[in-house]
Amino acid sequence: ICFIRNFSEPSILDKDCIRLRAGLKMDTSGYRMESGEDLVKFKENRSLRFPEHAWCFESSWEVANKQGGIYTVLRSKAMVSTSELGSKYVMLGPLKPSHVHEVEEFEPTRCSPLSRAVETMRNRGFRVIIGNWLIEGNPTVVLFDVGSGSWRMNEWKQELYENTHIGVPHTDIECNDTIILGFMMAQFIADFRHQLTVSTVCYPFGSCCASNTSPSPSGSPLVVAHIHEWMAGITLIMLRMWKVDVATVFTTHATMLGRHLCAGALDFYNYLPSFNVDVEAGKRKIYHRYCIERAAANLAHVFTTVSDITGEEAEYLIKRKPDFITPNGLNVKRMYHEFQNLHQVYKEKIQRFVNGHFYGHIDFNLDKTLFFFIAGRYEFGNKGGDIFIEALARLNHYLKSCGSDVTVIAFLIFPAPNTSFNVDSLKGHAITKSLQETISEIQQKVGAKMYESCSRGEVPSPEGLLDTDDKVKLKRCIRAAQRNSWPPITTHNVLNADKDPVINSLNRCNLLNSPDDRVKVVFHPDFLNSDNPLLGLSYEEFIRGCHLGCFPSYYEPWGYTPAECTIMGIPSITSNLSGFGCFMQEHVSDPQSYGIYILDRKFISVEESVRQLAQMMFDFSQLSRKQRILQRN
Repeated sequence: ICFIRNFSEPSILDKDCIRLRAGLKMDTSGYRMESGEDLVKFKENRSLRFPEHAWCFESSWEVANKQGGIYTVLRSKAMVSTSELGSKYVMLGPLKPSHVHEVEEFEPTRCSPLSRAVETMRNRGFRVIIGNWLIEGNPTVVLFDVGSGSWRMNEWKQELYENTHIGVPHTDIECNDTIILGFMMAQFIADFRHQLTVSTVCYPFGSCCASNTSPSPSGSPLVVAHIHEWMAGITLIMLRMWKVDVATVFTTHATMLGRHLCAGALDFYNYLPSFNVDVEAGKRKIYHRYCIERAAANLAHVFTTVSDITGEEAEYLIKRKPDFITPNGLNVKRMYHEFQNLHQVYKEKIQRFVNGHFYGHIDFNLDKTLFFFIAGRYEFGNKGGDIFIEALARLNHYLKSCGSDVTVIAFLIFPAPNTSFNVDSLKGHAITKSLQETISEIQQKVGAKMYESCSRGEVPSPEGLLDTDDKVKLKRCIRAAQRNSWPPITTHNVLNADKDPVINSLNRCNLLNSPDDRVKVVFHPDFLNSDNPLLGLSYEEFIRGCHLGCFPSYYEPWGYTPAECTIMGIPSITSNLSGFGCFMQEHVSDPQSYGIYILDRKFISVEESVRQLAQMMFDFSQLSRKQRILQRN
């Protein structure tokens, strides 16, 4: 990290920064830098490590606010960051209702610069809370209520336009919120930077206190602001416009324009160098958002992204080549001996869900049933949902043609607008619950009869174990579990179902949970969590209970979903257009032997990709249990 002293003369750098630039090969990818050993040497060289007297503020829309993959990025790095930087590592984000469950509020030491900066913001009329995020590492977070700053929105939009000539339409509510949050976070960092230089502060009513911050050896406080994505980009832009003495880092996890171009079914990667970025952004009515992202990337002292493929995209679309490529990681404890045990535990819970959802049509052997899934942001084409469903239809045909006794149940986890759980799903789980309770009651009676009979020295007679009432109860439960209609393909009532891409594709491919189908589907249009009345599993638990994750993405700057599968011992399919897939191809000689299947979406046609994906899933379905366990371990 380079702490730039004079923003008007970027060449005047801190001595540590000069040594850093001299010691690293800045023109190559950061995770390699021509040799993996370079990063090891860099970390071992204490003189080049993050200075002990420096502060780091990490700003994102997804701090304690689950929206997508950046939430996972922040959670994963929190423990390492806090262990290295301690209380001088602070996260900034929006104040959302979810903070009640994720953040434990506290008030910092009154005389600390952090406390004084928070107090200054509150005196300006803004609602700001400070607390610990309840994740590993317990990082300090400062959250800003966007609503409390809305009264200054027009003033801030005017200031942004006067400084950068970026105009934001009043109708773009999301962008309006990012401007409010960006200005609030920038103001907070500027206030904090000022407080570091103040030795004594006097409060109303005559109380004063001295700063408890030790001065830095160089004499000037060192502060770095690390900004994630365009939604926090206003923070970086305004820090530079105000010439605040803060070093800035901007990380893009996916470019705004790239995401929209891929969603528009264009041949994105072949035409990447030739796009007229201003025209394309204007066509899609995201020009102001694109300008914010481009300005933040080009104003940052250090610009990073998460994969080589996104670095190339950034170079052409936002006109700056990344200084570093920093692949995302996961902070997960790997317990190899637990992989199979945890898989068995959570697989049984998924099987209970299947019993309820498919009640009346359990005409397949659950011991020979495999659970596949796709999950992520609801970008149907970008995430490969289109070819996944096409490949499932081919897989269904393959399994029926070869007379396989294997059944595949494919879960599609895409958060989509919905009203509630549908009646059929809830009814099915109520029926299976009633059946379980009846069986448990009869089981106790049968056990008592067997115990009494054995106590008398007699072998229990099978005919006498079940009395007439018990048989009637079982018959009533069995009849209640019958139905004429096929199991539903969704668990919720999806809004505008006639326009939903998943539902339309399932209908077009005739994947409707027919009794004859060897591939069944379940569309779950919501995030998974442990208080879900149907599955009752968190996303991590659900992954562990499945057999294969399928992520044939067309646009995936990194790809946390296959990485999560790998770290949890679950085989997965990714593509050579995802950052994770490219990383595995480059660094692992035989990814498939580790349960990482890489689908070609770059050099062959869509039809060929569908066939390849269907073949991969079919080959996996024909593996023996022992072979699947070997891949899991």
